[in-house]
Amino acid sequence: MKTIALIPARSGSKGLTNKNIKLLGDIHLLGYSILAARMTSAIDEVFVSTDSTEYAKIANHYGAKTPFLRPESLSSDDSTDLDFFIHAIDWFKENLNAEPERIVHLRPTTPLRDPDVISKAIEDIDQDINCTSLRSCHKAPESPFKWFLKDTKDYLKSFNNLSPDASNNPRQGFPDVYIPDGYVDIIKLETLKKNILHGDKVRLFETPVTHEIDDESDFKFIEYQLKKDGSPMLEFYNTTLNY
Repeated sequence: MKTIALIPARSGSKGLTNKNIKLLGDIHLLGYSILAARMTSAIDEVFVSTDSTEYAKIANHYGAKTPFLRPESLSSDDSTDLDFFIHAIDWFKENLNAEPERIVHLRPTTPLRDPDVISKAIEDIDQDINCTSLRSCHKAPESPFKWFLKDTKDYLKSFNNLSPDASNNPRQGFPDVYIPDGYVDIIKLETLKKNILHGDKVRLFETPVTHEIDDESDFKFIEYQLKKDGSPMLEFYNTTLNY
């Protein structure tokens, strides 16, 4: 259990009902993350943290292990990623007398991944012994330094105390900004043991631009992407499980 994948898949989504088990093509949404993890040779085992026996059964179909169910108290809209990570680590220690050194966090809501990119992320974190975790991001296409807030009198207010005119300068004059995208995050056990998830030295791992699913329009866009570009997970599924 040196390196495991941990995929969160709670039931009860409000933005898109049961989105984690919604069929995308011929595969349930959470299936893409499971298959991507299985296709990554550096990942030793794949686990799904869910509060649903139905979700657990579907996860098993794709080859993930579900030895525990997440308690309802850790499965609400207000529950944090740290909550289910700590729950999983405690379960491994109490029931298997084992702890993984690192956990690859793959969210079902980012289904279209390349397993080779996940492998590169694992290689990347291995090269930096000082980092506390790794988070995937892609470069923002437009700098938020050019955006505005609204004050109490409905006037524009710039970020970082810039004047509206300064905010209108060419984007090349502003620093690059990176958007966390859920492609692949890697959590170290030593960081979790401090009761924090990412820590203060988070290594940036740049990925291709990717899209997450929060609502029906996002889902339809991902469907379009899948039809246009395909997916290595879909090919893997059709040759290994769907027979």
